[in-house]
Amino acid sequence: MAGRINDDDVKAVRDAVPIDSVVSEYLQLRSAGGGNLKGLCPFHDEKSPSFQVSPGKGLFHCFGCQEGGDTIAFVMKIDHLSFSETVERLAAKAGITLRYEEGGYNPSHQRGERIRLIEAHQAAADFYVRALESPEAEIGRKFLAERGFDQDAATHFRVGYSPAGWDHLTRYLRGKGFSDKELITSGLSQDGRRGPIDRFRGRLMWPISDTAGEIVGFGARKLRDDDNGPKYLNTPETPIYKKSQVLYGIDLAKKDIAKASRAVVVEGYTDVMACHLAGVTTAIATCGTAFGNDHIKILRRLLMDNGSARVIFTFDGDSAGQKAALRAFEDDQKFAAETYIAIAPDNMDPCDLRLAKGDDAVRDLVEPRTPLFEFALRQIVGRYDLETPAGRAAALDEAAAVVAKIKTSSVQREVAVQLAGFVGILDQEFVVRRVAQLARWARDKGGDGRGDPRRGRGPGGPQDRRGGTPQQPVQAPAAPSGPALNLRSPAHRTERELLKLALQKPALVSPAFDAYGADEFTAPPYAAVRQCIAEAGGAERGLGDNREYLVAVMDAAPNNTVRSLVTELAVEVFMGRTIDETYAGMQLVHVRLRAVDRRINEVQGSLARLGSNVAPDDLAAAQNEVWVLQQYAQSLRAKGADAL
Repeated sequence: MAGRINDDDVKAVRDAVPIDSVVSEYLQLRSAGGGNLKGLCPFHDEKSPSFQVSPGKGLFHCFGCQEGGDTIAFVMKIDHLSFSETVERLAAKAGITLRYEEGGYNPSHQRGERIRLIEAHQAAADFYVRALESPEAEIGRKFLAERGFDQDAATHFRVGYSPAGWDHLTRYLRGKGFSDKELITSGLSQDGRRGPIDRFRGRLMWPISDTAGEIVGFGARKLRDDDNGPKYLNTPETPIYKKSQVLYGIDLAKKDIAKASRAVVVEGYTDVMACHLAGVTTAIATCGTAFGNDHIKILRRLLMDNGSARVIFTFDGDSAGQKAALRAFEDDQKFAAETYIAIAPDNMDPCDLRLAKGDDAVRDLVEPRTPLFEFALRQIVGRYDLETPAGRAAALDEAAAVVAKIKTSSVQREVAVQLAGFVGILDQEFVVRRVAQLARWARDKGGDGRGDPRRGRGPGGPQDRRGGTPQQPVQAPAAPSGPALNLRSPAHRTERELLKLALQKPALVSPAFDAYGADEFTAPPYAAVRQCIAEAGGAERGLGDNREYLVAVMDAAPNNTVRSLVTELAVEVFMGRTIDETYAGMQLVHVRLRAVDRRINEVQGSLARLGSNVAPDDLAAAQNEVWVLQQYAQSLRAKGADAL
């Protein structure tokens, strides 16, 4: 084995790769105030952003699902990588050469599976691009030219060609050091009679990248009549390629999607190319599967679900396109964005439209005109004879069942009113009542999943596990590490604020904070965090490299629950407006004063319970302790932080 990665190199990787730049590859971030950024959490579904990133501290934390950590933890979680795989990937991004404890550099064949598969796909993409220049690939170049794509377009989208022989790519990748097992696992090769052979042969090749821009698969288009395979052949499901979780062109479109709060969903690779070349740089496509839940999650994180966000579908007007539109409408409510459908004249796709009428026609096509719900309902209603009462009743029954699935009551009512107009029923309230009735029936049977179990999660929400941010204190459910944290409790509020100071601004509370014992924190979870700080070297350690200090505190956490609370406190905003020495002194005094008062009450309570059974020496010692504590408490109240 190559051995453990050198600790200094791990630290160098953490410092070299800004967490906000990494997270921004997966979701859109906006200012959350206080130097923090926020976005929709990639680890659970939510309607409002509770996921926060602190670039200055190199940490992220979700106040909804409690996931948190540093850059390495984020990449490990979102891409399902091991620690070493993640560090290697980030090191490659930063141009850092890693050292390993047992000597030497990490041999390529010992690297993590995901990294090896990504590297194989990168090498394959380069091979295919070069092959497109070969005489054999003339048929591929002709295919592109006939669709309006020149060499510059092919280069921009990294379109390539897979030679028609049995094992050209397989032999090439073997020469690069990839094993037969890796080639089969990657989906680039498949088992043949005498060993691995190329999966893609004699086809035009489009590389499919994930949101981070890493190539995870390929889409291959048939070029020859003697090719008995399907028109389009995609990479099979592999450890790095899940067709329901990738969108072709997302690596090129993500920044413009986030910037414009708009996404255009087309049906094919050439349609994406045509749109981008026509100036519609927010176009993406699914890869051989219907547009579904996982695709929606990708777009929602980029669109941030703001009120002006729009998603435009460009389905064909044929029966298959109509079915696709209806499926999309089923998922429409999972967007906070407005959804529209665009159908070109003569049912042309964007690629054909660009060829026939130019770039302006493509740009005009995707200007939203018809709301998706309107198109979907008209497709349903259009199947019935609305000239007869029976036809109108049947159309209403089918369409009303679709409208009843809309979860937001105000939207449901508005669409129901419009449905009445589509069907030709003058009594709009009758249609509204019918839709509401169907919705109740479905809800009673549990069939529509009505209500979001995560509703209200996030900072300040009623289901935030620890009560969210202190600005809206609530009683939180019990955490595994101790009793519930009640942020209506002045003690809990102050203890939380002091820990935030110790983590975020240690210079304001050091060295006084380091003299505080874990028993001065009444909430067990807070006492656990205090213990982590102590084991990491105390708040005084944070006076140097704050990031290194926070990593040390997280490393000292005994479990994920405490580690999550550390990241939560490290990114959460403060209650006060002005965070200075005076504010910090107030928190130090309040926590210490409550601890002193608790000790006085404990001693006096013990004396009262024992009564005359106390030995004279013990009585004198206890009374002296109470007197000393009372004097200290009086000094704290009179002098504040100067008495610490």
